Amino acid sequence: MGSTREYLDFVLDLLAEVPDLQFRKMMGEYVLYSEGKVFGGVYDDRFLLKQTAASSAGLPDAVLTEPYPGGTPMLLVETEDRSLLGELVQDMLPDISTPKRRKKLASS
Repeated sequence: MGSTREYLDFVLDLLAEVPDLQFRKMMGEYVLYSEGKVFGGVYDDRFLLKQTAASSAGLPDAVLTEPYPGGTPMLLVETEDRSLLGELVQDMLPDISTPKRRKKLASS
């Protein structure tokens, strides 16, 4: 189905307190980054966060759901508390590894 830009804008507004917030559109969905680390995304107009110790503690009642069929389950965010979300993402970052850059393939 894909996510709408309007819903992404709503989520970005909720995350206004997150430092170095960035997003990237991938296959109709949006991946969310802070300080170069992927912490969540917008999938089918649902705001999802990676499951870490910090995110599970900060959202103890959150439902685990797949972002797409076969995807790693993530926490469904149902709060609109900007302060909570800003602190939560910052608390999550130490638990998330920085993605490794892929080497370019040699052409023949």
